[in-house]
Amino acid sequence: MRAVIQRVSGASVVVEGRTISAIGPGFLVLVGVAPDDGDVDVAYLVDKVRHLRVFPDDAARMNLDIGQVRGEVLVVSAFTVQADARKGRRPSFDSAAPPDQARVMYELLCEGLAQSGLSVRRGSFGATMDVHCVNAGPVCVLLDSRRLF
Repeated sequence: MRAVIQRVSGASVVVEGRTISAIGPGFLVLVGVAPDDGDVDVAYLVDKVRHLRVFPDDAARMNLDIGQVRGEVLVVSAFTVQADARKGRRPSFDSAAPPDQARVMYELLCEGLAQSGLSVRRGSFGATMDVHCVNAGPVCVLLDSRRLF
């Protein structure tokens, strides 16, 4: 599993002109699932997202995790996070899991984050979404459960 974690002042998802999810300060998580991802990959991302220390403390140092600042999480499925653009001009999405499998892993990730004590909102799996965010910092962190980067 791969994820792009963005520290945000706020984020929302709009589908067909209607806002379906919105959060205040916290994380926007864009997640892509690979065909061989499983429970271990979900657990890795849950732990990393929950404990990633990128929020400022009183000294303005990135030293606090999302729980400590009572932040929210908006998780959006984005198969394009699995894109491979190393060859040619058009990215390949061969490393993205089929939708049925990806949906299960996406739901497990959302449930795991919620069980860790976080307030979790979701995008609309498989829909064309307008994702709005105000990136705070900007702070963006790339995570890969296979530690490929």
